Amino acid sequence: MKIEEKLYDYGIVPVVKIDDSTKAIPLAKALLNGGLPCAEITLRTVEGIAAIKNIADEMKDFCVGAGTVLTIEQASEAINAGAQFIVTPGFNPDVIEYCIGKGIPIFPGCSSPTDMERALSMGISTVKFFPSEPLGGVNYLKAVAGPYSSLKFMPTGGINEKNINSYLSFDKIIACGGSWMVKDELINNDKFDEITTLTKSALKTIMGFKLAHVGINTNSEEEALKAARKFSILFDLELKPGAASVFSGKYIECLCSPYLGKNGHIAFFTNNITRAMQYLERSGFEFNMESLKYDDKGKMIAVYLKEEIVGFAIHLLQNDEVS
Repeated sequence: MKIEEKLYDYGIVPVVKIDDSTKAIPLAKALLNGGLPCAEITLRTVEGIAAIKNIADEMKDFCVGAGTVLTIEQASEAINAGAQFIVTPGFNPDVIEYCIGKGIPIFPGCSSPTDMERALSMGISTVKFFPSEPLGGVNYLKAVAGPYSSLKFMPTGGINEKNINSYLSFDKIIACGGSWMVKDELINNDKFDEITTLTKSALKTIMGFKLAHVGINTNSEEEALKAARKFSILFDLELKPGAASVFSGKYIECLCSPYLGKNGHIAFFTNNITRAMQYLERSGFEFNMESLKYDDKGKMIAVYLKEEIVGFAIHLLQNDEVS
């Protein structure tokens, strides 16, 4: 899997400034325990290279990159230490050419259409957009990205749990860099449990799981209509007959014939089904790939888990409303 695809699946790239490389492994484990096996270790301190090496040597499944890379020498040291990708704050052609020559993914910092065009001319398909919020945030990015249909972005700078979904809802963004779950004081004071908690919270935010509806299996259209009508009478809900099911309000669906799940299904919205699938798979869940559904533009819109819970199949639905 390409680095860009991995980062897309994660949605968030923790941007880490580390003052003591011995804390690199506890930090990486805290992120991993929170569900996020990746980090960009910045070279803003002398401990950055050693921190990258510690993680790369001991945690083979952890995706570690180097950030704030300013020179070819730094890029070389980071690559030799085991960095899987390089991030630069600005557009440095020398560093870019060096990384391309080494076959290492590089995300150069871009802040203007000029930078973006230079990136494209050098064969770069994904760039860092920095500093994002001071430059105008996602609205500015949408305004300038239009002409560059093949270019993807990883914005960093001022992004937090409150605004990250507005970024990730823009389909040209693969992931966002953020530091709110890996603040200096948390690392320096060994508050790794808090880092895990903040990481879980961040992932919960970008997944956006919320109940969509409960589907109840019945054996006929008549039985489905009868059941849905009772719910409507009980709770004064609108009755909405359809081709294969009858809804009572928004949350109760009575199916005209049994489908997946012994008793029916429970559907949850998520902000991004692809990302949610990868997130749940990292937690050990599997999906019924035959149940995948796409819209007419090829976008994934629905899928079921393999496992049933007390006779109910679990159904994920794409929610296109930003949480």
